[in-house]
Amino acid sequence: MEEPQLLERMRADWNRRAGEDANYYVAFGRRNQGEEEFLASGADVVRNLERELKRLAGRDAALEIGCGPGRLLLPMSRHFSEIHGVDVSDEMIRLARERLHCAPNACVHHNSGSDLAAFPDERFDFVYSYAVFQHIPSREVVFQYLREARRVMKTGGVLRCQVNGLPPDARQYDTWSGVRITPGEIAAFAEENDFQLLALEQAGTQYMWVTCRKGHAGQKAGGSPKGPPHLRNISNAHTGEAATPAAGALAAISLWIRGLPEECDLIHLNVTADERQCRPVYIGPAARDGITQVNAALPEGIRSGLVPVEVSWLGRPLCAGWTRILPAPPLAPRIAAITDGIDLLSGARIVTGSVKVAMLEVARSDDFRATVDGLEATDWESFRTDPSAQRYEFNFRLPKGIGSGPHEVRIALGKRTFTPLPIEVA
Repeated sequence: MEEPQLLERMRADWNRRAGEDANYYVAFGRRNQGEEEFLASGADVVRNLERELKRLAGRDAALEIGCGPGRLLLPMSRHFSEIHGVDVSDEMIRLARERLHCAPNACVHHNSGSDLAAFPDERFDFVYSYAVFQHIPSREVVFQYLREARRVMKTGGVLRCQVNGLPPDARQYDTWSGVRITPGEIAAFAEENDFQLLALEQAGTQYMWVTCRKGHAGQKAGGSPKGPPHLRNISNAHTGEAATPAAGALAAISLWIRGLPEECDLIHLNVTADERQCRPVYIGPAARDGITQVNAALPEGIRSGLVPVEVSWLGRPLCAGWTRILPAPPLAPRIAAITDGIDLLSGARIVTGSVKVAMLEVARSDDFRATVDGLEATDWESFRTDPSAQRYEFNFRLPKGIGSGPHEVRIALGKRTFTPLPIEVA
């Protein structure tokens, strides 16, 4: 499809969704959400964005790409002198103006769906986007947006955005299930466009987060102390404890480095544990004492015990230390949640005829089986949402013959069965 046709399809589809139930298609939780519930659904995303504000040298202006009806703009507006949002849907923009009437420093604009032509170069301290690029079916349009974001950012400005990082597949992408972007593509784009890549988190999932800084303008904290970098401590990246398991959701370390070069980026940073490559995922802002947090995922198959850790950048050794690796605990498959497959906030009250089961530490998704009152759910699909935690979502339709009222769902993984779960079918 030619780009003008694609952009018109994006506009038409999102106008239709906005007219049908804008809050549902933005938050994807429940039909007909109230205002308080809708705004609360974005609280975790807002906290995610606020964490990156420590990197900023100033807070004059911010921009949201794909602002929808203003769910994130409203709380983010308190951090900036002015904040702008753009969206391909003019109906979403109309709803955003209504929601933002109490935020005089917030302004929204209808755009083409691929550019930021309304804004001049070097305009914004902070540009962000969430649950937008994952709905764009064109890789070219996504990267055009990223180039435009860089153009309108001030030197030293920060971009924080979420993209669909699931492995690419052969499906035909559309305006709901959009294109998938690999970590390698993000790294190549950053290197080609003078972006300092500072975070590449939750790689391999639908919600891969990226943080980049335009050029280099120093850390807000005022720079690192003189002298060579020094590794002050190594801890578990998730728990803060002194030891880290060799595999699983907690298999990542935080390195606390004094004097890390301010220009340091994930592309050229190298972290090894026991002489094996780790995967750096996050470089934090320098604290006032000059210490920077660097997170890295441990390599598969690393041995347990006390192992050496070494850090280098651009091929130059920076610092080294030791950390303790614990044997990986055995997988303990468990059910995290059961909800309606579409109206997620409905919980175990099934209103659409579809059921979603979220499970952790699943070794083989093909072993999944589900029955409702003894009737097997044969039409099911699996979706890996977090490789490190081996978290899967399993979606299936209620078997024929299941009517309204209370029912019992039984889940099995191979020969392992789980405690029956109650649902209520509307």
